[in-house]
Amino acid sequence: MTTRAWRAPGRVNLIGEHTDYNLGFVLPIALDLACTVIRSPSADGKLRVHSVYRNESREWTGPSAERAGHWSDYVFGVARELHRAGYAIEPAELLIKSTVPEGGGLSSSAALEVASALAMLDGRSIEPLRLAQLCQQAEIDFVGMPCGIMDQYCAVFAQEDAALKIDCRDLTHEVVKLPPEVEILAVNSMVKHELAGSAYRERTLECAAAVKAIQARHPSVRSLRDVDSEQLQQLQRYIPPLPARRAGHVVRENDRVEDFVGACLRGELHQMGELFVESHRSLQLEYEVSCPELDLLVDHALSIDGVYGARMTGGGFGGCTVNLVAPGAVSEFRRAMSEGYAKLYGVTPQIYHCRPAAGAGRA
Repeated sequence: MTTRAWRAPGRVNLIGEHTDYNLGFVLPIALDLACTVIRSPSADGKLRVHSVYRNESREWTGPSAERAGHWSDYVFGVARELHRAGYAIEPAELLIKSTVPEGGGLSSSAALEVASALAMLDGRSIEPLRLAQLCQQAEIDFVGMPCGIMDQYCAVFAQEDAALKIDCRDLTHEVVKLPPEVEILAVNSMVKHELAGSAYRERTLECAAAVKAIQARHPSVRSLRDVDSEQLQQLQRYIPPLPARRAGHVVRENDRVEDFVGACLRGELHQMGELFVESHRSLQLEYEVSCPELDLLVDHALSIDGVYGARMTGGGFGGCTVNLVAPGAVSEFRRAMSEGYAKLYGVTPQIYHCRPAAGAGRA
């Protein structure tokens, strides 16, 4: 066996937040920030992973291994799913390098899962959708995070210079070209509040409660994707107040994805920006997954000339915002965002220029 390297990108979701596990629409782009897994022959007949960033190694004890609450769960969960799917997990040394920031809401976990899967497969054939689904299943069943498929799907299918509008119900996508007159920048708040994991699970349960209430009158409804804004308005009084607010965000966020794609195709930059802001306010007030740091970054960005729109991206309670910026305003945006955030919080945010990159493959 020769040494080979495999990579999978991080992603930033332009719009469509917390809609994927409700089988709705999302619009991510892949990043040139990526996780690379270098596969080398094993000297002792074992599968071992080593993280360069953490300077830690872990050894796989086989498909019966249990979750350890450790970064290696993402790799070994994938190993277990590949084993269950009939792929032999062969001995190897897997060296993990990544430029995707952890906890930034840019999907470092999915990048690690997909890159690790490709390294363990080492060229063996697998359908791209099956690859994304196995990695998602590893995160749900082994890591214990009830995630949707957006991150893994984007890591596999992303295309250079375009966004993907993903239908999370039928697992298809369309390629959406972005207007050339706008730049995409992500700003990392450099915080990740402890609420993130528990609140994510709570939101999935609250959305499920809304679906259950709706099903009492419309049994054909299987997810919030099956409900439009007019129906939701009519059913509002039958849904408990908190699930109704969560459902309101999801249903209207699906509409915003459709509207944003249309605005992209028409080159309507101001409408794209307005939809960004609407999305953030909904996440802040209806879905309640923002935090003071993210709200400040959004509000500060909107005060800068040449910024069309800003919103939080990712699971929430920290991580990044995503911003639509006129090309000529990028330098001033970087300066103003760095200085404004550092003045209030005493930390300089990392800022990433997001250029849509290709999906996973050989490095």
